[in-house]
Amino acid sequence: MRTMQELTEWHRHHCVPYQRFLDTIDYGPSAVKTLEDVPFLPIRAFKELHMKSIPDDSIFKVMMSSGTSGQKQSKIYLDRETAVLQQKVLLRLLGNFIGNRRMPMLVIDSDAMIRDRRNFTTRGATIMGLEFAAKHMIFALDEDMKLKVDVLDDFIQTYGTDKFIIFGFTFMVWQHLFQRLREIGRTADLSNGYLLTAGGWKKLVNLNISNKDFKQTGREVCGITHYVDHYGMAEQTGCIYAECEYGHLHASIYSDVIIRRYADFSPCNIGEKGFIQLLSSLPHSYPGHSILTEDEGIIEGEDDCPCGRKGKYIRILGRVKQAEIRGCSDTYGARV
Repeated sequence: MRTMQELTEWHRHHCVPYQRFLDTIDYGPSAVKTLEDVPFLPIRAFKELHMKSIPDDSIFKVMMSSGTSGQKQSKIYLDRETAVLQQKVLLRLLGNFIGNRRMPMLVIDSDAMIRDRRNFTTRGATIMGLEFAAKHMIFALDEDMKLKVDVLDDFIQTYGTDKFIIFGFTFMVWQHLFQRLREIGRTADLSNGYLLTAGGWKKLVNLNISNKDFKQTGREVCGITHYVDHYGMAEQTGCIYAECEYGHLHASIYSDVIIRRYADFSPCNIGEKGFIQLLSSLPHSYPGHSILTEDEGIIEGEDDCPCGRKGKYIRILGRVKQAEIRGCSDTYGARV
């Protein structure tokens, strides 16, 4: 709670657009008694305004959210300290689900996504954020997004007998790995892999492919039994909500989540559907510590998940009607 108050005051004094936003809603620090009182910034502000709390000469990296042609993209400004902090926390959170040992990583994407080290889309930044968790990082797709079958086979032959990581955005894993292998009439033994996925469910839902269908196909085609999906976004990179073995997305000690009612933005009860507000202690270079997303979801419980992890766990229901399509993998899927 104290951290959120300090971050609000920091950004208030270092980001002019954020200060104007707080003035508009008549914000006063004395009114903040609980996390529910922390002011939330609509996520669209990052598309419309330069929301940064650092001088230009301190910008280390600029993150770009995904967006289809004609849509504005969020710009997230990171200084070196914030970038390093977000990366460390991301690895720590994932380590809680897959262990802290560095493992070979098969990336279901092209290495073209990470060539510009200063300006990243969310997709490229997510891949780069995982680089430090990888003993070796091998890209399975070429620049035309075609599966490099020889690279896949070499990876399996070299690393397949021990634990390894597979990472990809959900729709891309479905189309370029699972479906491509089916098209050419073969399978691949990735049974020792932990499949980390992120985003892209909207495209699969539109194709009537459920989470269950996705996992069953992965098991049939690649022998995959370990799945770790996660929810996150460019505006709070590093702070993710990872899926446990019971299919629940967990908040961490670095984050919290509040569900807001559609009518008046008051906090919802457990099991009640509404807008997702995300809180994070990580963003220092931009005012992304408390944002109201355009996603809707439900808090399913708190401190009582069968996996034993404490804190809130949530279910994501998707984009609010009429909200822009902006997920990394969904954006890619809209072009193919």
